[in-house]
Amino acid sequence: MTLSPASTEWDAAAAAFDDEPDHGLRDPEVRAAWAERLAGWLPPTPGDLLDLGCGTGSVSLLAAERGHRVTGVDFAPNMVERARIKLANHDAEFLVGDAASPPVPAASYDVVLVRHVLWALPEPAAALRHWVTLLRPGGRLVLVEGVWGEVDPAGIPADRLLGWARRWFVDVRHEALSADVRLWGKQIGDERYAVVAGPGRVVSGA
Repeated sequence: MTLSPASTEWDAAAAAFDDEPDHGLRDPEVRAAWAERLAGWLPPTPGDLLDLGCGTGSVSLLAAERGHRVTGVDFAPNMVERARIKLANHDAEFLVGDAASPPVPAASYDVVLVRHVLWALPEPAAALRHWVTLLRPGGRLVLVEGVWGEVDPAGIPADRLLGWARRWFVDVRHEALSADVRLWGKQIGDERYAVVAGPGRVVSGA
């Protein structure tokens, strides 16, 4: 398998990836904050959850601890290997693949969870459209995104992502996350948020 320059970069970053408070969730307060948010975003009944751009699997682990059957996808093999180790005792599998077009079947998941990934894709709206096709009827998208940095910001403003999500879902809600210091382990000044779309679908397909 030949890695792209981007995946090679993230592959090299895997060893230190969990050092960031919101990546490794090693601090109990940070971990608890993400667990609380997931409790409000995910369905109360455990189901099949797809974590795209899963990294080392920290959020996958939180979902698995809530009883969800997790499939994680990341294009960096070293990230995937660390996720497999982290969730070795849970109902989870991890695949190397492109988050925009993951190697999974359509209409197979109750939740598609994507954190800090959509903004970095070359065609985010097209990726979002494809992710909708991976959901079963009544499924939901959980998207954690933002506009990173205050000097030279890059990302997707919440209004834009909400507009995209409303093309396919009746039920779309937004949660501002910037002010919750516990999530990040520090004060931040840029825009960070979650969009939860579903289960009410505008149309049956994408």
